[in-house]
Amino acid sequence: MASTSAEIIAFLLTISGWVLVSSTLPTDYWKVSTIDGTVITTATFWANLWKTCVTDSTGVSNCKDFPSMLALDGYIQACRGLMISAVCLGFFGAVFGLVGMKCTKVGGSDQTKAKIACLAGLIFILSGLCSMTSCSLYANRITSEFFDPSFVAQKYELGAALFIGWAGASLCIIGGSIFCFSIAENSNSPRRGYAYNGAASMMSSRTKVHNSVPDKTSPKHFDKNAYV
Repeated sequence: MASTSAEIIAFLLTISGWVLVSSTLPTDYWKVSTIDGTVITTATFWANLWKTCVTDSTGVSNCKDFPSMLALDGYIQACRGLMISAVCLGFFGAVFGLVGMKCTKVGGSDQTKAKIACLAGLIFILSGLCSMTSCSLYANRITSEFFDPSFVAQKYELGAALFIGWAGASLCIIGGSIFCFSIAENSNSPRRGYAYNGAASMMSSRTKVHNSVPDKTSPKHFDKNAYV
């Protein structure tokens, strides 16, 4: 029962993490322009993996998509590939996790379902690592430009999408680890013992037969001289 509850908790954690990781792809604010050292701000610059935008003081936004994938910086291409890989791995991990859980009726025996659940945990851990690496790589570029005194272009700060990606990656890694530990719990669980009752049943049947056969021995008669 404890293992089933742990698998349910792991499945909820991994699904929540996968949803958070998936939501970072269309999120706009991966980086936002900083106001550090600026007296008057008339526009806010922000960007994600697909476009860069500017919002003026009236709230009107003007966005521009990245013109060519091959002309992008290497870190943006790497972040795109890692995030897409994280989403795809999370989908397959959810399918395997649903099959490998004990509370479902598909997947075969308990040992087979435990192996499938462990596989789902490994896939979710890999998905979380991909998302964590992508967000960390993007954040490292932002912080390196921010603290570089020779960088004179527009500086940015960490956007909300990075924190969402880190949170989703952490949930995927934690839930995937619980899935992996479920196979150890199933292997350490004691097996049911079956006692061989054949000898006892034979003895009981012999006793019944012996009791059912009437005693045909003639009673002994003693005369009065036998007690003298």
